Amino acid sequence: MSSSTVSTAAEQLDKLYEFDREPVSEDRLLGPGYFAGAYAGEHVAATEFVIGVLFVNWGASVTDIFIGLALGNLLAVLTWTLLCAPIAVDTRLTMYWYLRRIGGPYFTVVYNVLNALLFCILAGCMITVSASALRIPLGIPAQVHQYPDDFRFVLLVFGVGAVVVVLAMLGFKKLADFSTVCSPWMFLMFISGAGVMLPVLAQKAGSSSIDSIGSFFEMGRRVVWTGVTPDGSPPLGFWKVAAFAWICNLAMHAGLSDMAMWRYARKASYGLTSAVGIFFGHYIAWICAGMMGVGASLLLNQPLASLDSGGIAYRALGWAGILAVVLAGWTTSNPTLYRAGLALQAITPNWSRARVTLVAGIATTIVACFPFVFTRLLDFVGIYGLLLGPAGAIVMAEHWLFPRLGYTRYWTDYQNKSMNWPALIAWASGIALALGLERTGTLHLFFLFIPVFALTILVYLILAPMAGAKLPPPPGGENRYPKPRPAAARPPVVKPPLNSVAKLAGVVALAALVVSLVIPFYGGSFEGPLMAATLVYFLSGTYYYTEYRKNDETA
Repeated sequence: MSSSTVSTAAEQLDKLYEFDREPVSEDRLLGPGYFAGAYAGEHVAATEFVIGVLFVNWGASVTDIFIGLALGNLLAVLTWTLLCAPIAVDTRLTMYWYLRRIGGPYFTVVYNVLNALLFCILAGCMITVSASALRIPLGIPAQVHQYPDDFRFVLLVFGVGAVVVVLAMLGFKKLADFSTVCSPWMFLMFISGAGVMLPVLAQKAGSSSIDSIGSFFEMGRRVVWTGVTPDGSPPLGFWKVAAFAWICNLAMHAGLSDMAMWRYARKASYGLTSAVGIFFGHYIAWICAGMMGVGASLLLNQPLASLDSGGIAYRALGWAGILAVVLAGWTTSNPTLYRAGLALQAITPNWSRARVTLVAGIATTIVACFPFVFTRLLDFVGIYGLLLGPAGAIVMAEHWLFPRLGYTRYWTDYQNKSMNWPALIAWASGIALALGLERTGTLHLFFLFIPVFALTILVYLILAPMAGAKLPPPPGGENRYPKPRPAAARPPVVKPPLNSVAKLAGVVALAALVVSLVIPFYGGSFEGPLMAATLVYFLSGTYYYTEYRKNDETA
């Protein structure tokens, strides 16, 4: 490839500017549908197959799953809505660029490098899970150890990673569009997969069928969520299940990383749309994944721990299961890698976000070659939330508490300090507390975020005024920060109606979704018809959504 071709491609990617260093302008704000689609696609994800199975292996009971998960997921939605989205809408900035005002450039470097590293690992986990499905038609054995057992799996991971990186480089709106088309079908695949396994689970429970809510819960208690671990260790328990559901996205909601998403929202109340992804993904999908995992284990007569996500989905749904895992991995790894690119872009001012995302994507793909990433997923998401979350506590303290206490927002920037030492000490104090409580067995990993956040805020509020936070801002200090550009004046445009072909495509897509849901419940050889309905959905649904968005953008 010639240097001129590379240069031209780079110039085109640089045009994908998404307000990396300034507030989002009013004419680029988005409605609630974008966020519902993006969160549905991201959280109805490949890792749901992993987490749903882990709950079974960790001895969760029926009460833990159905009530504990509901409580924890509700708290997560409220955290996005009441903490993350309001600050994003107030500032219209990413967390990475807003933190630069508060912490100074050196503090931002420390945070963003750690942030990007952890997000790359998380995105790598999604790529690994996608590859676990694509390995099946290639005859590659399941990869459930710390290192890859087959070199072909490494090549497969690099292929999947290339697709993920390209999609992440295209930016937020493209990611939302991709997720919006994929997410309804992916969600139905979780339900269909669980439905396929119902007769197997019922037989194991000693029942001929599941014909009532009571018989369903009885089957779950006896076969799936038994409250007993395979190795006899203590089960997870109700409060740990609830806490995990709250903190599994801690860095994104309370840690404010999802300001990158919500800065495009017209209203902070759009944070409630996160419930679409959280309850359809982190709730229903976890439940269905547990059922699929146990059912596949019974049919294959193999321990549940020896099965990967691709193997489980393939046993339940055939080729459609493979596609479900692949798409679920892509739609989750894309926004995660997008965040990693934003984090690194904030400390590489001469690079575009697209170029930084490419570098982060290469590192992510290398991480994805090692399956140990998803085998320790529950522990990892707790750790990365604790490492990144305290930075969100510092931002919340300065954004909301400083004005009420008479302190000066952005005092570090006003005083031209390179490092906000009170913030760094507060962050380190929170991490030290977490290590002490966890190592001494005082608190479980999933419960640490509350004392860590409280201590971080307290230490910062004590140290910041000693370091200069009480000094008044310089005259006209606020003017140094760019304001969101107002929307350009445009004459009112009437949204053109959809053409007849697009309307027909929408009806066909909806019918294909219904067929995809119903076919597996009839038993027999359903894999071929299910895959046919899937192809019809994606062809018609993509055309419909493209025409719909075209009309929407015209208006």
